Amino acid sequence: MCGIVGAIADRDVVPVLIDGLKRLEYRGYDSAGIAVVADRDVRRVRRTGRVSEMEGAAQAEGVHAQLGIGHTRWATHGGVTEANAHPHISHGVALVHNGIIENHEQQRERLQQLGYVFESQTDTEVIAHLIHHYLKQGDPGSSPGQAPGNGLLAAVQRTVKELHGAYALAVISRKEPDRMVVARMGCPLLVGLGEGENFVASDVSAIIQATRRVIFLEEGDTAELTRDAVRVFDGDDRPVQREEHLSDVSLASLELGPYRHFMQKEIHEQPRALGDTMEAIIDAGGFEPTLFGRDAESVLREVDGVQILACGTSFYAGSVARYWIEAISGLPCSVEIASEYRYRQAVANPRHLIVTISQSGETLDTMEALKYAKSLGHDRTLSICNVPESAIPRASRLVFYTRAGAEIGVASTKAFTTQLVALFALAATLAKLHGRLDPEQEAGYLEALRHLPGSVQHALNLEPQIASWAEKFAPKQHALFLGRGVHYPIALEGALKLKEISYIHAEAYPAGELKHGPLALVDAAMPVVVIAPNDTLLEKVKSNMQEVRARGGELFVFTDADSNFNESEGVHVIRTPRHAGVLSPIVHTIPVQMLAYHAALSRGTDVDKPRNLAKSVTVE
Repeated sequence: MCGIVGAIADRDVVPVLIDGLKRLEYRGYDSAGIAVVADRDVRRVRRTGRVSEMEGAAQAEGVHAQLGIGHTRWATHGGVTEANAHPHISHGVALVHNGIIENHEQQRERLQQLGYVFESQTDTEVIAHLIHHYLKQGDPGSSPGQAPGNGLLAAVQRTVKELHGAYALAVISRKEPDRMVVARMGCPLLVGLGEGENFVASDVSAIIQATRRVIFLEEGDTAELTRDAVRVFDGDDRPVQREEHLSDVSLASLELGPYRHFMQKEIHEQPRALGDTMEAIIDAGGFEPTLFGRDAESVLREVDGVQILACGTSFYAGSVARYWIEAISGLPCSVEIASEYRYRQAVANPRHLIVTISQSGETLDTMEALKYAKSLGHDRTLSICNVPESAIPRASRLVFYTRAGAEIGVASTKAFTTQLVALFALAATLAKLHGRLDPEQEAGYLEALRHLPGSVQHALNLEPQIASWAEKFAPKQHALFLGRGVHYPIALEGALKLKEISYIHAEAYPAGELKHGPLALVDAAMPVVVIAPNDTLLEKVKSNMQEVRARGGELFVFTDADSNFNESEGVHVIRTPRHAGVLSPIVHTIPVQMLAYHAALSRGTDVDKPRNLAKSVTVE
C-alpha cells in the first residue's frame, strides 16, 4: 500500500527520495509527496497522480536538501486530494505515515480544543499535531537509557504511546535539521545503513540503489537517524541493538527489461522462480522436515490437523493445499480468510498446525490472525512467505521462504505458484512423518517437481494463442470461470486476476454448482472459461460444458495435450502440456494469468498498478 522513503546525508537527498518513490510505485498509490529541511525551514511538494508529476513540480521549484522524507499514499481517510497527500506538516514538523490510527477522532477533538487547525481529512495530521504539541511541552523526563533533551525523539516516543492502530512513521523538524526520527507498530519499516548517510524505507527496494545494509525495526521500536549513527529504542524507550542484514534484492529484479509490464515479466519468470523455490527440496533428495526449520520434525510429527489463514491470492493457494494435504497426508485441513478468522470466536485445537501465507510477510489481516491464533493456544505455527525477515515469519515458529524474487506487479503471479510448491512440500512432508508416503511415492513426487519448470515453460509458449482469445474478452463486461476439485481454486484465481487488472467482472464456481444458480447468467454475451485437465473429473466437467452450450454460452477451455477435446462452434480449446498429475494446478495457473494480462492489455488498463488496489495490504 502506501510507501515511505527518507534520507539524511551530506549530499542532495531529493533524487534519492524521488528514485525511492518510483521504486515503491508498484505498491499502489494515488498521490505522492516529499518534504525536506533546508535553510532551517520545511519545504513540501505534493501532487495527486503519479510520482513523475510530483517530480516535475519539485524540479520546477528547485528543491534541494540533505534531509528529507517522501511518501506514496493509497487513500483511506479522506479522498484523493493534494490536501490529504503526505507529508503532513504541523508548525515545522513534517511526517509521513503508513497505516491507520483507530483513535484519530478522539485525538482530533482533543487537539482542536488545544487550538490546532486541521487542513486535511486524514488520520495522519493528528500525529503531526501531537508531535508538535509534545515538542512545545519539552522533555519532562527521559525514559531509561534515553538521551535527555532530545526533543524530536522524545516527542515522537510520547506521541506513539497515545496512538491506537497501525503505523510506520518518519518525522523531521525544522528545529533539528541534523536528525530524523522513525517509529513502527504493525506496518513494516526498515533502516538502511550507509557511510556518512542513513536511510529509512517501508520496502528495501526503495533504497537498494543506495545501500544493501538494513536493520528491520521490531514492533514498538523508535529510532533516531543522523548522518553518522542510528540509535534504536524498544517499546519501553530502552536502547536496543537490532541485527544488521545484507539484502539480496537485486536491482535487475526491479527493472522492467524487455517486457511491457512487470506482470508480464513476472509471469515469464515463473520457471526460474519455481526452480529456485524447489531447489532445497531437490538437494535434500526428498521431503525433509528441516525444510521448514530446525525443530520442524517434532512440531509436524505431533500435529493432527492443519488450519491455513491467508488473504486474496494466498487464500486460493491455501485452498489448493487443502486438497493436497487431505489427499496425501490424510490430515484434516481447513482454510479461512484471515480477516474473517481474526474476528470470530474460533474453537482452538492446539494440536493443529496454523499455516499463514503472505507474499510480503506484512499483510495486516494475516498477521493479526496469527496473533489471535497464538492467543488461543496455538504454538505450532508455520509461515510461507517470500520476504525474509518480514513480520509474519518472525512471529512464526516454522518458516518456508519461497524464492520468487521481487514481485512488483500488484496482481500476484510468481508468488502464487511458488506458494503452491511450498504447500505441496508441506503436504508431502506431513504424509512422510505420518507414515503415508512410501519411498516410491516420494520419488514420483520429486520427479514431478523436476519436470514442473519445463511444463510451465511449455504453458508460457501458449501466449500468442491466449492473446488472441483475450481480444474476444476485451469487449465483455462479465465472465464465468469453472473448475472442479483441486482446479476449482485455480478458477477462482483466474476470475480474480481478470477482474483485478482488466476490470471485467468475473466470478468462479465449482462446475457442479453451475446448475444451482449461475447457469441463469449464461448467454451469448457471457464467456465461460473452463479449467478441464485430463483427470478423474474430466467427464463431469464435460457434462457441465454441455449445460453451457445448451444455453448459447461461449466456452473457452484450458485442457491438456492428452485430453480428447475438439474445437467446434462456440467451443475454443487451448491445450497445455500433457497432464502434470498432482501438480496440474500450478501448470494451469499460467494460462489464466496470461488471459487476464492480455485482456487488460487490450482494454488499455494500467496493468501493473490497477485502480484502487495495492501490493502490500497493511491496513484493514
